[in-house]
Amino acid sequence: MSQVPAADATLRVLSHLAGARGPLPAAAIASALDLPRSTVYHLLSVLQEHGFVVHLPEARRYGLGVAAFELSGGYARQEPLSMLGRPLLAELVDRVGESAHLAVLHGRDVLYIVDERAPRRPHLVTDVGVRLPAHLTASGCAILAALPAGQLRALFPDQAAFVDRTGHGPKRYRELRQVLAQTTQDGYAREAGGVTLGLASVGVVVRDHTGWPAAAIAVTYDADAGLDPAWLAREIHPAAAELSRRIRGR
Repeated sequence: MSQVPAADATLRVLSHLAGARGPLPAAAIASALDLPRSTVYHLLSVLQEHGFVVHLPEARRYGLGVAAFELSGGYARQEPLSMLGRPLLAELVDRVGESAHLAVLHGRDVLYIVDERAPRRPHLVTDVGVRLPAHLTASGCAILAALPAGQLRALFPDQAAFVDRTGHGPKRYRELRQVLAQTTQDGYAREAGGVTLGLASVGVVVRDHTGWPAAAIAVTYDADAGLDPAWLAREIHPAAAELSRRIRGR
């Protein structure tokens, strides 16, 4: 039980609005959160005064306001995800002796935000700031496998969406679905030669407090090194779970 119930209720209201597909009636918010309607109306009024909530009078609904958007911008500027993830990746690299990286989904691409290199290992293209087609990478497939089917289809509406780099990797939606089904079954994603011939990767998804795929951690290695992908996945999972815990603030 929170020692500051008003603050707890306020944050629950904001989180509920953030997870909704659109603005909601106050009564629906009260019902979903099991809060008195009078309390919800009062909280919404205060949040509206500070710009965190906007009231749509014609629709009799409430949605997130500009101040909430500014919070997300502040989050991006402070780069907390990369700061939280970097020490975990450094520890992972020390354990497995291979290079690791942290990536987030950006459209149909993955954007690399942390890159930890192991000494005397192959040169990689996954520098910080680099974008690569998500369907060709282990980190990308780990994230894509956790998306709702409708959003996945929207990202890959036709064959033109499937960029090819080396001739390896899925080239159409049906092939991608097969790859992602295997990823879900295994609990980790694999790729071999899809980005760079001779290199392979294993990726594990990182989820936020809503269960949404916020990022992925992957390890890349020489495909001829004889490493067991399942072993690598077992080494990555604790780092992914700890980053997920840190994102949630617990």
